[in-house]
Amino acid sequence: MDAPLIEFRNVSRIYGEGEAEVRALDGVSLTIAEGEFVAIMGPSGSGKSTAMNIIGCLDRPSAGDYLFNGVEVGQVSQDARALLRRHYLGFVFQGFNLLSRTSALENVELPMIYKGLPRAERLVRARAALEKVGLAGREAHQPSQLSGGQQQRVAIARALAGDPLVILADEPTGNLDTHRSREIMELLVALNREGITIVMVTHEEDMAEFATRLIVFVDGRVSKDERKAGAA
Repeated sequence: MDAPLIEFRNVSRIYGEGEAEVRALDGVSLTIAEGEFVAIMGPSGSGKSTAMNIIGCLDRPSAGDYLFNGVEVGQVSQDARALLRRHYLGFVFQGFNLLSRTSALENVELPMIYKGLPRAERLVRARAALEKVGLAGREAHQPSQLSGGQQQRVAIARALAGDPLVILADEPTGNLDTHRSREIMELLVALNREGITIVMVTHEEDMAEFATRLIVFVDGRVSKDERKAGAA
């Protein structure tokens, strides 16, 4: 049997010491298979953001093991984690995180510069990614010339252009109205159907409904883990 794409083995994340100790994660074990669309929910302080940060190699466990594609990466060096982020993970944030005076095309190009790809290849990939998210013809537009939904599409295109195994979406609809939120979720669903694994943190139950699996954290532990009927 193939190894899960993402695996936590009894992962804990502890901040502070003594009376100030906080167990953001407390012995969490879970697996996420390639091709899943997982929504992660939970109240403030439940551990959902900490789990996402560990998956994204932005943080590391205090105890336990984090495996990515069968390889233990939770305790590897900072440089090694940066390489994993660069080559296998795409990030989408609530605040879009676009450079304000830079075109949509250049924003999408940026992560590929860090990967060392030649300019000609960057341009081809960036244009293809913008087309995939429905923004062909908007390549020269700066963020101020785009709606919130279009800015988030640029952010998704930026994540896609690096050809990631996983897209990590942190409250991707948090700054959008209902109509634009549904557009972004339908885009994520379409990308997932093409085979991209998506892990999304959200506080909105109606957005979580678009996922095929729901994981709920409470007090640093998984309190619910359920797949939709018919999901693999």
